[in-house]
Amino acid sequence: MSQDDVQVTDRVLVMPGEELDADGLKPGMGTFRRANRIYAAHLGIKNIRSGFINVIPVGGRYSPRQGDSVIGLVQDVAASNWIVDINSPYTAFLHGNETQWKVDFGAAAQFLMVGDIILAKVSMVDETKRVNLTMKEQGLRKMAAGQIIKIAHSKVPRVIGRGGSMISMLKEHTGCRIFVGQNGVIWIDGELDGMLKAAGAVNLIDKGTHLHGLTDSVREYLTGEKSGGTGEAKRDAGKPEEGD
Repeated sequence: MSQDDVQVTDRVLVMPGEELDADGLKPGMGTFRRANRIYAAHLGIKNIRSGFINVIPVGGRYSPRQGDSVIGLVQDVAASNWIVDINSPYTAFLHGNETQWKVDFGAAAQFLMVGDIILAKVSMVDETKRVNLTMKEQGLRKMAAGQIIKIAHSKVPRVIGRGGSMISMLKEHTGCRIFVGQNGVIWIDGELDGMLKAAGAVNLIDKGTHLHGLTDSVREYLTGEKSGGTGEAKRDAGKPEEGD
């Protein structure tokens, strides 16, 4: 069992308001303290890490936060801005001034068209949940070719892995370029066989987040070498499908 899987053995499904067995632990994400006891704030998977007890949500839509890196799909083009789908209930806007291009009024479609994929960052979320994006920082750009798949945003940490271990393994064994947005959208580009293998592995992670030995199961799926990992998730791994 790898170091990355040590945390998975501590994960159990908990209900909203359920008291957590948290002796000696501090309340973390998805929890609240009342009368010196710690409770789950929502339905999720209990996770203990670095002295904190967390509850990772198993459902729900992505709620943007300032500073999040996201992968978005251009939905509409206006005179000087674009409306972008970021896998959220809230509309996201990208203004021409928030790109590295000089976008004259009425010329937005010369730079991004409906269906284009972008790597952007959330620059602002106001009290009405209007979301503004930026592409002015280094590395933010239009993504050429490739495909996107969607998973539950709460499972993004497992796709990345501790210290980037899981995403590094995916890249190594598929030969693909892979970017993971905090909104649960993943961009994959490479040879067709590698893209299919990467998508299947991501689907395995999405379905098997709560299972023991997930890292070993993913490695077995990618290499074809049996390691005694979880079998049920592997049987469905080759059927990529969009998450929440």
